[in-house]
Amino acid sequence: MTLIGSTYKTKQSDKQRSVGRQFQSFLIMGTITVVFFGGIAGRLAYLQLEQGEINRAKAKENRIRTIPKPPIRGNIFDRKGKVLATTRLSYSAYLWPKAQKQENWEDIKDLLAKVLAIPASELQKRVEEAGYNYPSLIPIASNLNAKQLTAYAEYHQQLKWLEIDAGKVRYYPQGKVAAHVLGYTGELNRKELKQRKKQGYRLGDVMGKMGVEASYESLLRGKWGSLNLKVDGAGRILQILGETAPQSGQDITLTIDLEVQKAAESALGNRRGAIVALNPQDGSVLAIASYPSFDPNMFSNPITPQMWRELQAQGNPFLNLALRGFPPASTFKIVTATAGMESGLYPPNTILGTYPYLNVGGTRFGEWNKRGFGKMGYVGSLAWSSNTFYGQIGRGVGGEALIEWARKYGFGSPTGIELAGETSGLIADDAWKRRNFRGWGWTAGDTVNMSIGQGFTLATPLQVAVMFSAIANNGYKISPHLLSTKEVTKINLNLQPASVSTLKQGLRAVVAGGTGGKLNVPEIPPAAGKSGTAEAPPGKSHAWFGAFAPFDQPEIVVVAFAEHSGGGGSSVAAPMVRQVMEAYFHKQSKL
Repeated sequence: MTLIGSTYKTKQSDKQRSVGRQFQSFLIMGTITVVFFGGIAGRLAYLQLEQGEINRAKAKENRIRTIPKPPIRGNIFDRKGKVLATTRLSYSAYLWPKAQKQENWEDIKDLLAKVLAIPASELQKRVEEAGYNYPSLIPIASNLNAKQLTAYAEYHQQLKWLEIDAGKVRYYPQGKVAAHVLGYTGELNRKELKQRKKQGYRLGDVMGKMGVEASYESLLRGKWGSLNLKVDGAGRILQILGETAPQSGQDITLTIDLEVQKAAESALGNRRGAIVALNPQDGSVLAIASYPSFDPNMFSNPITPQMWRELQAQGNPFLNLALRGFPPASTFKIVTATAGMESGLYPPNTILGTYPYLNVGGTRFGEWNKRGFGKMGYVGSLAWSSNTFYGQIGRGVGGEALIEWARKYGFGSPTGIELAGETSGLIADDAWKRRNFRGWGWTAGDTVNMSIGQGFTLATPLQVAVMFSAIANNGYKISPHLLSTKEVTKINLNLQPASVSTLKQGLRAVVAGGTGGKLNVPEIPPAAGKSGTAEAPPGKSHAWFGAFAPFDQPEIVVVAFAEHSGGGGSSVAAPMVRQVMEAYFHKQSKL
């Protein structure tokens, strides 16, 4: 009995323990299950509620491709509607990083570089700048040639990152003509892109880098559009979802006359210098030529180091010499004559003796013919460009009067033309000299030097053209401009009629029987002008000539400048002016 009872109790105890252990195991498994599924539910809730918008956007990115559609840049025309800058069809290459896995990029990068003839390092740089998750196409090459297109056709199955699309590039049908006026366009660099992102610029975008292209970028540029596509996982297009058409840039018309511009560049030839032609009545610029020059079409392709070296070998071809300052030489005698007559000290009927030299403060200022011309007035002294006549006028009125009238004519300040890089030239005064010459003040010798356009004085060919215009239009300083629709501005210099008449007679005498006889030809109407030969140590002298015609009703002012030509204004620059005027008036006779 005892054994039996004991055995029974033991079995009951084991059974209870077994049930307890089963319950405990069930409880543990249940807890694990609840925790596991709770974690899944929590993760699902997190993904749905907190990360849902982000994940939906990522999913959308994987199936929606946005292709930017660049605008067509506005055309640029000359005053007669001839095309100076336009856009032509070109093929461009783009990368679509999201169409492939990042690790695949290394496999095809070298092949892509071979096909496009672009360094693999440049391709890598492009992709890294944009990022492998860039939501749009990355432009990597433009203006593809036949060889590149053929290579792409051969390997396109292996280049799923690459797309070729027809696009537009800037084209200048006249080549180098008016390069310094038009400028050129180029792709934004990293710094420019950062600065202009808020204005809607993007990777691979182009902008005006110089000239009118830069000055009127906001008008010419236009606005980007886009094409939204639905694609599958392999990047294949399934559906066009929508399109925002790009807005073309505005066309602009310049005051430039293409035929006059060509004549100016032909006249300048390979001489380092500049020619400016403008309408003296309203300031519209007919031509600005500068040499050395460049072909803006070259910037439609990547510039190679070799191309850059060849450009720089001829000097700085991007420097517009029409906007740089040089000693104006005897063209400045117009300012000195004005100061003399307007001061009342030397009225229009003044007669002065001329001499082999003037002795001022122990310095001799020589006459260019080394003898003098005897007694003469303003007309004769302009015709023969007497240094001693104008040295006496300058010394008599004083430096302050010369400085005042030089600034009234526009010297010492930019003209305001719509081109970057214009310099002010230099009209020095006592304060300037003291700052730059250890406190030495202005002297009578400085005044005499200034009176004949030498010394510290610097003027740009465009400023000199503005001065000649003021005489041609009877006393108004005009503002030169390039955009045909720009408002004309004039400032009345309040010159006495007798002063204007005397200056005109003197400038006419230069051509009719003085130093400007090269313009006294039947191919152009009667003209008036002034020569200048500037000392430019240690190099050869600079040559100047400025003129306007017809004398009685001036339509055109032309100023020619040749840097370090070694010849005089009469022999070097005057024939250049005549060539431009012949082109202008020959053209006018056909209208």
